[in-house]
Amino acid sequence: MFVILEKAVLGMALLRLLSGCIEMFAAFVMLKFNDVEKALIVNSSLALIGPAVLLITTAIGLIGFADQLSLKKLVWVVVGVGFILYGVKS
Repeated sequence: MFVILEKAVLGMALLRLLSGCIEMFAAFVMLKFNDVEKALIVNSSLALIGPAVLLITTAIGLIGFADQLSLKKLVWVVVGVGFILYGVKS
């Protein structure tokens, strides 16, 4: 009858919901300004939020999953996230 959610999953989902709300708010701000330059500034500021949300949600997931991962697999996950961030920035 009751659904018990893991704290890590709940934290990750709430952070993604917050990120989505910020994205929607930014879209409304762009529409309100109705100016390409201001919309580009708003869009550029969102570029800072995306990687931060990725890192934080990954960290929450790894903390919640750390007891089940070996050190070798944990290192591979961290390296993979590093590659993703490097690919996005380049």
